[in-house]
This record gives sequence, C-alpha cells and structure tokens, in this order.
Amino acid sequence: MSYDVIVVGGSYAGLSAALQLGRARRRVLVLDSGKRRNAPATHAHGFLTRDGESPAEIAALGKVQLLRYPSVTWLDGEAISAHRIDDDGFQVDLVGQAPVHARRLVLATGIRDRLPPLHGLKERWGRSVFHCPYCHGYELDGGPIGLLATTPLAFHLATLLPDWGPTTLFLQDGVDLDEEQRRLIVTRGVRLERTPVEGFAESDGASLRLTDGRTVTLAGLFVPTLAAQASPLPAALGCAFDDTPMGEFIRVDMMGATSVPGVFAGGDAARPGGALAFAVADGVRAGAAAHRSLVFGLEGAAH
Repeated sequence: MSYDVIVVGGSYAGLSAALQLGRARRRVLVLDSGKRRNAPATHAHGFLTRDGESPAEIAALGKVQLLRYPSVTWLDGEAISAHRIDDDGFQVDLVGQAPVHARRLVLATGIRDRLPPLHGLKERWGRSVFHCPYCHGYELDGGPIGLLATTPLAFHLATLLPDWGPTTLFLQDGVDLDEEQRRLIVTRGVRLERTPVEGFAESDGASLRLTDGRTVTLAGLFVPTLAAQASPLPAALGCAFDDTPMGEFIRVDMMGATSVPGVFAGGDAARPGGALAFAVADGVRAGAAAHRSLVFGLEGAAH
C-alpha cells in the first residue's frame, strides 16, 4: 500500500505530525523503532498539563489517541534507508520487512547524545545526570549542582545553573575559560574546580571523586552533550545539515521543510536544545506543512 505521508519516528514530534495529517483524513503510516531519547528519564517536566508525568506514558497516550483516526497506520520497525522513486514519491526500506512508499516524508528521527567517556555516566543518564536544567533542575531542591565541562558549551550552561542551586564547574580535557567568561562565572557565584574527575564517588547518585582523592557531594550533575543523528535516513535522502556547537541537525525552514522537496522534519533531529514541548510544536508544523504540500504541490509549499 502507498501512503500520502510516512512519518518516520513515533515519539513526540512524530506523533504530533501524524495527528495533524490524520485529522486531515490523509493516509498516514507511522514507522517507529521504539527508541526515544528521553527513555531513561522517569519524569517529564515543563510540558503544560503533563508536568511531572512519565515520558513513556505521555508517548503511549499519544499513540492511543492518534490511532483513533482510521486513516493512520502504525508499524513497529526500523527504517534503514530511503530514496526518491519518482517526482512525487519516496521509498523507505525497513529491517526485515517490505519497503513502504509515500508521496511525502516527515522525519522525526531524533538524535543520539554523545556522552563523554566517564565510567558510570551512561547508567545515570536521565536519573542523576542530565543535560537540561529546565527539565530536571527544579527537582534537585536547591542542592549542590555539578557541571562537567567537556566542551566549550559548558560556559553558557554554567551561567544558568546557579538559579537551581550552588554550582561547581568541573573543567576537563583542556577546556578553559577566557578572562571575560571567568569574570561572569565568578559574578554568578560558580565555583571552579580544575582537578580532573576520576569517577563517581558512589554506586549511585551524582557525587564525584577527583584524582586528588577528594569527593564532591552533588544533588545532580549536568553534562552538555553533542548531538549525532540517530537515523541514516536524512543523509540518505540528501538533506542538508547545520553544524552547530551542539552537533549536527537537519536544516529546515520556518515550516519544517528540509532542503529535499517533499521531505519535512521536526523534533530533536532538526532543533538544537530540544524539549518535549518543542518536539510537539515542531510536529504540528511539519505535519501541517506536509499536508499543504499535498494540496498545493511542492511548488506551492516552502522547501
């Protein structure tokens, strides 16, 4: 069966995009590999009406509501490649399943966080080690906060974090601050720690052990990460990317159109500094733009 639109990715942006298309009574296929960036997190915050709820439950409820629309089909599977088959259509290849076809694609394929090689960090990710204070800072109850500076991005975050608790900036791997940055850090009350971090001080939690034997007790640790595209599809389709200090993201215009006509994108794959609310909004935009392109043609849609 051929679809009007295939949405690749069944998390928040993909669900939101498919919802717009389903409500427009278009034939939509959602391809979902079941991988969500925030899967380790037990609670989601900052999203109106769902603050503090399980991100898995939010996604599950979204799927239930989406599948009430009879023109929407859901397929569990991993997309490994995609290409244009004619002037108005694409083929998406899946692992162990037959290819699927659609006139338009919406890529909500997400990113992978490239974590620094600190033993035990991956197991703590989303639980006591975080990347976004707006998502997790309040729950630290004003306790001591650490920031692991493995990239220059740490400076910006260091200026924000004191609003959530007394902050220590752990400078690592040759990362340093210039004179003006140090002045602002001191003004914000951030403590600088130049002794390298050896590892975590306990079997659980965020407290750190330094190479000189000291232990720094922390309520939570923040680590700015670099993003890598989670799916090969954007590159396979020839989408342009933007290289940013936060990593590589799909280039989109104000309507979520990529550089490839007929392909739209939203969510973390196309936005630095993603959050659940941003992903939902991006999905609305990309889904609506894909629908308009079906009505008016690619020449009448932004791309």
